[in-house]
Amino acid sequence: MIRPASVILGGVGAACLARMLPDAMIGGVRSPTDWKDTMPAYVIAHLQEAAPAPEVVEYIERITATFEPHGGRFLVHAAQHEVKEGAWPGHVVVIGFPGIAEARAWWDSPAYQEIAPLRSRHIEGAIILVEGVPAGYDPTATAKAMREAMPTE
Repeated sequence: MIRPASVILGGVGAACLARMLPDAMIGGVRSPTDWKDTMPAYVIAHLQEAAPAPEVVEYIERITATFEPHGGRFLVHAAQHEVKEGAWPGHVVVIGFPGIAEARAWWDSPAYQEIAPLRSRHIEGAIILVEGVPAGYDPTATAKAMREAMPTE
């Protein structure tokens, strides 16, 4: 089934990884990127279907002006997605930021907090902020740390 806007998320839960990985690995290794020598961060919104409302239209018209000063940009918005596993009702919006500090600053900004109710009064959903991985990230280091943390029999 094809639905508007999505990203595929998967893997081991953050809480599980936090218990298994050494402190030095939890934040990953920082490396130079196009965004100020930090790992990018993402705001991911999984929004439920809703009837069109004038306030939602106004929110969409105004949101870009709230995240651009923080280096944000839409990565996924009003796009089609294809569900491969499980259920994925609704829509997903992904906004990329240079780093987690910029994503948090945007979320907490007076400009965004002023318009957020225009969406939240009409659309239910869940929104997360998540730090990405650095360029050249190798998941085998995570797998190795997980394997080493497993009980031996």
